[in-house]
Formats: sequence, C-alpha cells, structure tokens
Amino acid sequence: MAQSPIPRQIPVVVLAGFLGSGKTTLLNHLLHRSGGSRIGAIVNDFGSIEIDAMAVAGALGDSTVSLGNGCLCCAVDGSELDVYLERLARPDAGIDVIVIEASGLAEPQELVRMLLASEQPDVVYGGLVEVVDAAEFDGTRERHPEIDRHLALADLIVVNKTDRADDPERVLALVRSLADGAAVVASVYGAVDPEFLFDCRPGGERIGQLSFDDLHDHSRDGGSHAGHLHAAYDSLAFVSDVPLDPRRVMRFLDSRPEGLYRIKGYVDFGPYDPRNRYAVHAVGRFLRFHPEPWPAGGERLTQLVLIGAGIDAPALAKELDGCRDAGQEADEHGMWGVLRYVPDPEGAGERAEDPTVGTGLSDPPAEPDF
Repeated sequence: MAQSPIPRQIPVVVLAGFLGSGKTTLLNHLLHRSGGSRIGAIVNDFGSIEIDAMAVAGALGDSTVSLGNGCLCCAVDGSELDVYLERLARPDAGIDVIVIEASGLAEPQELVRMLLASEQPDVVYGGLVEVVDAAEFDGTRERHPEIDRHLALADLIVVNKTDRADDPERVLALVRSLADGAAVVASVYGAVDPEFLFDCRPGGERIGQLSFDDLHDHSRDGGSHAGHLHAAYDSLAFVSDVPLDPRRVMRFLDSRPEGLYRIKGYVDFGPYDPRNRYAVHAVGRFLRFHPEPWPAGGERLTQLVLIGAGIDAPALAKELDGCRDAGQEADEHGMWGVLRYVPDPEGAGERAEDPTVGTGLSDPPAEPDF
C-alpha cells in the first residue's frame, strides 16, 4: 500500500472528430470559459505549447499553434508525446488540464493507447471526447464508416451544430444507438460546459474535477437553470460516514449506467484498509484507484461526485447507499477487485507491459479493444 499522498495528477482529455466537426471551436469555447483554470494544449499534429487561455483563444489553426516563439507542428510517437506531457505537467507550468486536439483523420484509439502507455506519473487519462457534426452526420458516415467505431470508443460524444440539422433529434437518437454507453450531449458552436470536463476552480483541495461548491452554489444563476449549459448534464454528490464494502462498490462500478461520464472522489473501505482512503477516478470505462493515508485528525468520509448526461441521480444515490458496509468482518479477498485498478507503484510487471491492465480498458467484452 502507498504510504504517502499521491501527487496531483493532471487529466488529459483527447478531443477527436472528423474535419469540420467543430473541435477547434469547442476548444476555443473551453479556453474562453475556463474559469481561471490553465489549459495546456497539444494541437492536431501535436504542436505543443503552454496556453494562457484568454491570450490565445481563437489562435488555434488546423495543424499548428502560432505564438511569439513560432509554429510548432510535428508528427508524434509515444516517446514524443511523453516529452510534451512532461513539459505541460511540470509544477511551474501551473496547468490544470491538458487537451489533445487530434487531427480530423486521426485514429482516436491509437491516441488513447499512447496516453495510457505514457510513463508520465503526473498525468491521468481524462477521457475521449468525440465531436460530431449533426448537419453532416449522414454524409460523414457514408464517407467515413469508421466513425461508428470511433463513437463506440468514446467516453463523451458532443453532437455539434444541432441548429443546422434538419432533424437533430433523429441524429441524437442515432448517435446514442452507436455509442457504447457514452454520455451524449447536444451543442451549438461547441458550447459545452467546461465543468463537464474539468474543474473550473483551480486551487485548494478538490473532490475530483468538479467541486462540491460548484454542485451546490447556484446563487450565481439566480436559481434558474433553464437554458444554462450545465442543464445538459446531471450531477450527484454522495457522502457517507459509514465505510463502503469493496465488493459492493465494484459491483456498482462494473454496472454503471449509460451516460455516466465521470466519477471522482474518495472512498473509505473501513476495516479492509484502515490506514488509507482510496482516491477514485473514473471517466467513461476507465477506472483507477489510488490508496493514500488518511489526513491526520480529519473526519473519515466517503465523498464522491458523479456526473453524466441523462442519468438517474436518485437511483444512483440509492445504489451507493446499498454499498455501505453491513458490518461483516473484513476478509483477505474483499479488496481484490479494487486492487486490480491500483497502478503498480514500481511501474513493473504486467501493468508496465500492458497499459490497459488496471484501467478498465482490457476487460472483455464490455471494454473497447485498445
């Protein structure tokens, strides 16, 4: 078991979609609405630069980022991607989230594979976001039938340009039928709430990428949510002062419903590991646990945030209530399911050879074959 707190890991979001779907528009929207978060971008053909969001929003081209130090544009392999991730993840950069905007003809599963194989300990997979042009979706499928496979791999699908589609509801229904349980949201001009992807309040301790304050402080909205971007998704904050049973937690995670995009926070497994709380990070089908010592003198609580599109929050809360430990004696096998998703601290053995082991991406048949 790890006996020291893990360093903060920066989520890396892969932004994919065919040419003209609106990826750069969506990225610019995230930059303008970053809420003070600092976004690092690796754009298209992997030109990399640290981005001060408001200074360069709108300056992203199809294949380059052009700033005072010139254009950065190159092909990338896994080791080269690690160089960029290391640069963006260093503490003095102050980056809160990294977005990889893939080229319009990229194979997203290869980007995800490279990211999962990364040897950078300061980053964590933040999900595959696939952007779809609702107005051209039928024609895109005809020209690029591989889009069906891309949608099945995605963790979040943004159906963009719904204002231009003749029948947006038909397109949304079709995309949902092709998605393998991914959250599906509609957008116009790439307008997706950044808090769906990352925390917009940097600084201080966070529960995952969305804080409890963000979930409960609605005074800035005047109490009305109609028409707001965050109305497109649902969220649930779960707190328990009773430890959770690891087997029940894994059953809950293994059966998480369609549209549940992110889970993050801390879990108390009580007598199964009294020394540590477990930081949990799930995005789409990706899952990771990190044990870390309980803060001295702090209250021992399970604190989780769940976010998704079209999820039944009361039903999920009831399921989580059912994960509370019934008081039975802890047994030596109870944590096996959890520990399968704990990264090897030494970086050796099977997890080092197969980056999908322990990520939730190698479990047939439910997980994609990266």
